[in-house]
Amino acid sequence: MLHEFEFRAPRTRAELLGVLADHGGLAKLMAGGTDVIVNLRAGGIKPRVVVDVKQVEGYGDLSWSDTDGLVIRPATTINDLLRMPGLRDRFPLLVACAHDLASYQIRNRATVIGNIVNASPCADMAPALLCLDARAVIASQAGEHEVPMRTFITGVKRTVLLPGEVLDRVVVPASSVGARGGYAKLKRISGHDLGLVAVAVHKHDGELRVAVGSAAPTPVLVSGLKETDDAATVVAAAQAAISPISDLRCSKEYREHMVGVFIRRLLREVA
Repeated sequence: MLHEFEFRAPRTRAELLGVLADHGGLAKLMAGGTDVIVNLRAGGIKPRVVVDVKQVEGYGDLSWSDTDGLVIRPATTINDLLRMPGLRDRFPLLVACAHDLASYQIRNRATVIGNIVNASPCADMAPALLCLDARAVIASQAGEHEVPMRTFITGVKRTVLLPGEVLDRVVVPASSVGARGGYAKLKRISGHDLGLVAVAVHKHDGELRVAVGSAAPTPVLVSGLKETDDAATVVAAAQAAISPISDLRCSKEYREHMVGVFIRRLLREVA
């Protein structure tokens, strides 16, 4: 039987923060609902209050400026992102990761911020946001504070968010514009599926970054590399940073192997 809960759909940010302050950890935020609804039906989560953020004024906005960069709000869907004029030229890696997330129909519902807050090790949006040095702006009734995206996800299904807080926006800095990047994901079947392992490669201003999904409790960022580093050096650095496991979907050894395969392939593509 479906768990009983109160449903709230605040219209303003102040109302939203008030609801979260009143209910704390007993409230569950919902944007696209592609994970929350599934977990509610399965009994995996049993909140007292489900809070829909889609009606909050301004939460569907997606904006770009040369000073603020790209600002993504909680109700911005993956397809909203993909339809943004000029985004492919500015952030090709972000577009590549977004396009590989599920199907077109799911991308009409799934949100960028929901994908991050869900905190799955295989979150498709995480590799791009890690490589692009994105920032998470967290809000509550006490005010706002920022954390780098690389510290936002703390474990499987865990983030730095505290009861009463919401990830109000993700900011991708304008300094990342013009980078070259690519994304590759291993799936059980051709088409739309969760990643058994995923790799993003990002080159910008002489620096090389690699992000790996589904190979540790959190998506992993490997930085401090140079564009001139050879493939063996990059692969070794990435494999030293990950800690894959064997499960029903894939073995540890195969994940490690495919990280190397994808890195070499992507380095050729972005050369």
